[in-house]
Amino acid sequence: MFDVKKEVEDITNFIKEYFKNNNLKGVVLGISGGKDSAVVAGLFARALGSENVLGVTLPCHSHISDKSDASLVAEKFGFELINLDLTPVYDSFISEVNKLGNFSEEELKNSNINIKPRLRMSSVYYLAALYSALKGGTYIVAGTSNKCELYVGYFTKGGDSTYDIGVLNNYTVDEVIKIGEYLEVPDVVIHKIPSDGLSGLSDEDKLGVKYKDIASVMNGEEIDEVEKQKILRLHLSSQHKFNIPVYNRD
Repeated sequence: MFDVKKEVEDITNFIKEYFKNNNLKGVVLGISGGKDSAVVAGLFARALGSENVLGVTLPCHSHISDKSDASLVAEKFGFELINLDLTPVYDSFISEVNKLGNFSEEELKNSNINIKPRLRMSSVYYLAALYSALKGGTYIVAGTSNKCELYVGYFTKGGDSTYDIGVLNNYTVDEVIKIGEYLEVPDVVIHKIPSDGLSGLSDEDKLGVKYKDIASVMNGEEIDEVEKQKILRLHLSSQHKFNIPVYNRD
């Protein structure tokens, strides 16, 4: 039985203790307009006070609704929300890449998708350093990945895999939704179809599998064998994202 009240209290205490023990002041995170970042923002506002939470919208050829949904989250939890448009930065980068050769859209597809979260994470860390200077205390970056995403490696190395503290890493999508409902995340956000807000595709379209099936595989539950094998292949093929090999001298 998932005791959402206890889970929220435990996460809140974890955040408070970590910040106290490490003499930290605040947190910065990208607010995508989706459930994961909304829940993370709500948890940090609860633990640290909304005045110590900075949310950032980082559009990059994104849907306009993502920004308005992010505003709903900021209004709900009372934290500062700023906008840093990465579209011209991305366009300038791609323009320089195009000078390197005549590449097809298919050849560039994966690189173009992954540079966006990397630009976003660089921006969030920049703002964390800036706010540390402005506020007279250390701001760190919060991650927003959930357990299902991590299991199949649905994140970008050097992008959304990079953060200083994670609080949803051990919660499935369904559990994140329950936490969001408990925190009273706006309904339009907590039940929004998950997407990265960058590629124009839903998460499940990109992955080719359902989040509920990923959770079932992790829990040892029986599902269609074809779907199970897809999920296991994603899991095994993404292990390089978790372990960086380092040569040890004799």
